[in-house]
Amino acid sequence: HVQLVESGGGSVQTGGSLRLSCTTTNLIFIDRFPVWFRQTPGKEREGVAAVSSGNFNWQYADFVKGRFTISREGPTIYLQMNNLQPDDTGVYYCATSTHWGKWASPSFAEYWGHGTQVTVS
Repeated sequence: HVQLVESGGGSVQTGGSLRLSCTTTNLIFIDRFPVWFRQTPGKEREGVAAVSSGNFNWQYADFVKGRFTISREGPTIYLQMNNLQPDDTGVYYCATSTHWGKWASPSFAEYWGHGTQVTVS
C-alpha cells in the first residue's frame, strides 16, 4: 500500500536550518507530484512547496520564497529550510496531488504522511 514517511524535524534557533525528508513507498510520480504542507498553531493546513512530476517546475508559498527549496530524488522528497523563523513552527506534512493549479489546497491532496514537528525558537 502507499506510504509517505517524513523525517528530519526538530528544534532549531531562529535563523537556523533543517532538511526534511519524505520517503515514499508504492508511488509512481507520473500523473502526480509531491507537495509539502504545514499546519502552524491556530492556522489551517497550508501548502508550502511543490515540485512537478518531471522535476522541472516548482511552486512556493510567498512566505517561504527564497528560504525553502523542494526537491525529489526518486521516491524521496526533500524540503530544505533555511533562515527559519518562529512563525515556521508547526507540523510539516508530505503529500501528493494531481491538481497543479490547486497545489496549495489540502482538499486536492490524495496521499498524506503523518507529519513531522518543526519548532523554531
